Amino acid sequence: MNFRKNRLSTGQAKQIDLVAYLALLGYKSSKVRNNSHWYYSPLHQEKTPSFVVNRSKNVWYDFGIGKGGSIIDFGILYHKTTIPELLQLLSDGNFLPLVQRPGSTNAEKTEETGKIKIVGNSKLSSPSLLSYIESRGIPLATAEQYCREVRFEISGKNYFGIGFQNDSGGYEIRNPYFKSGSSPKDITTLSIGSDSIAVFEGFFDFLSYQAIREELPRPSTDYLILNSLSFFEKALVPLKEYQSVHLYLDNNDAGRKCTEKALSISAKFKDESGLYRGHEDLNDFLLARRNNPFKKQRKGLRIG
Repeated sequence: MNFRKNRLSTGQAKQIDLVAYLALLGYKSSKVRNNSHWYYSPLHQEKTPSFVVNRSKNVWYDFGIGKGGSIIDFGILYHKTTIPELLQLLSDGNFLPLVQRPGSTNAEKTEETGKIKIVGNSKLSSPSLLSYIESRGIPLATAEQYCREVRFEISGKNYFGIGFQNDSGGYEIRNPYFKSGSSPKDITTLSIGSDSIAVFEGFFDFLSYQAIREELPRPSTDYLILNSLSFFEKALVPLKEYQSVHLYLDNNDAGRKCTEKALSISAKFKDESGLYRGHEDLNDFLLARRNNPFKKQRKGLRIG
């Protein structure tokens, strides 16, 4: 990463309103008591909100992992980066907008102004986005087939990212430092009229599946991308129409719980996570295979 000379100092970064910053990352507080804003933790999966921001002091604490601190401490954990890289990220208008300082607005207004408005889309062309796609192990041709470069507005400022459209016209948006989505939120379905369907948690898992599938004969199957596990219940309605449903959900507590629930509903649901056993998800598996080519086991791949 090339650092700009005028990037924020640590002191300046610590003045960024944590509540506004979390809103721009797509996290809304579940409850507010005086200066305490409670969230489901952005740092790990949980059923009860354990992540709290003291807005008057502009600090956070995550009771689930026993860690806390300033926006610097949070950013390092959330973005998995270094202090210099985080400071550059917070200074870089190409990706993540700077938010207003504490006291300049209230939480409700911050969350409202932090909404994403799509202002345009085009073929993927930004060098930074193309580099990000390559870093995730996705062939450019695959990304171009299913994704667009979207331009979006937050709080009057314009940004761009990789957009994956859902069935209601909203977009899941990703770039190296931003992960969120525009309204309306929904699942994404891709149908060729098959009686079999493959289900994925996020669109990078779907793209990873396409990259792996290119090594083998292409099966005839439909696809459903949840875009969020919270849409699993909704997805059960269209999934009723299929004879077989192949689940490629994440190998974490939330993903496994969702898979187990599906398996208990009907025998037509098939857990395919064994394909990427030992890895967090399909993209993690794809990257491991790319970085360790001798570990590729084509006989072990079960696609479709």
